[in-house]
Amino acid sequence: MKQVGMITIGQAPRNDIAPIIETHLAGRAELIQCGVLDGMTVEAIRQNLSPAPGEYVLTSRLPDGEQVVMSRESIQPILQEKIRGLESLGIPNILLLCTGVFPGLHTESAVLLEPDQMIPPVVAILAKGRRLGVIAPLQEQVSALREKYTPYGLDPVFAVASPFTLDKQVYQQALEPLRDQVDLLLMDCMGYSEEARQLVSELTEKPVILSTALMSKLISEII
Repeated sequence: MKQVGMITIGQAPRNDIAPIIETHLAGRAELIQCGVLDGMTVEAIRQNLSPAPGEYVLTSRLPDGEQVVMSRESIQPILQEKIRGLESLGIPNILLLCTGVFPGLHTESAVLLEPDQMIPPVVAILAKGRRLGVIAPLQEQVSALREKYTPYGLDPVFAVASPFTLDKQVYQQALEPLRDQVDLLLMDCMGYSEEARQLVSELTEKPVILSTALMSKLISEII
């Protein structure tokens, strides 16, 4: 059977996210998972990988539900090693399970599927003529995320809601300012679930794009 590698910036397995991808793989490929933080304790993560002022901020959830915040600068070398590890297994397609921007990642022969390079241009086409809203996990990420969309002529309105706590009241409060300002919403984190998408759709009565589902559909076309 064909294989697709999936690298989370947290710890594998991501049993909350993998089913979304496996649904679209439809049994045509096996999902091979690994994580940047595999084998690390929460204390080690916070001590060694926490963001310093001015660094690019990322977040993920560990298997026990604990949320951790890291800097791109601290995890990128580990991420590159994980890519090499999957390539050494002969895996031809590798998905980065993060919508953050990672300049300079590379492979020798495998296709590296980076959501930050694939999602914005697709969303720009889907949002043509419509006002875009983007939901992000952390307020600290908003300015960096905005830069990701500018090259595609997009100027999204942002809201912040954690992908790891599906609280209707919290989401309602976060989304209320967007209600009359957007026509289409994107959930800009691979940690958001189908349940989160349904909740946002219910609260806003707008179409909602789930990053993980969009990437899964794109991947399914190349295996």
